[in-house]
Amino acid sequence: MSQVVVRDGETFDSLLRRFNKRVQMDGILSEARRRSHFEKPSVQRKRKAAAKKRKSARTTRNTRIMSAGNPRN
Repeated sequence: MSQVVVRDGETFDSLLRRFNKRVQMDGILSEARRRSHFEKPSVQRKRKAAAKKRKSARTTRNTRIMSAGNPRN
């Protein structure tokens, strides 16, 4: 359960923005969506493999960019 403490003189909009950010960071909504229906074990494996592949491609791309330096200089 995510909690946000009200600060002195804080507006409701500010409080709501902080609460939404906390819920997003904790992953509560994404977990609720994921658990909203049954997912077969084979589908779970495929989803995890796809996420792993995306993460690997992202780190490879970032590593390549960092090692190449800034081409504009």
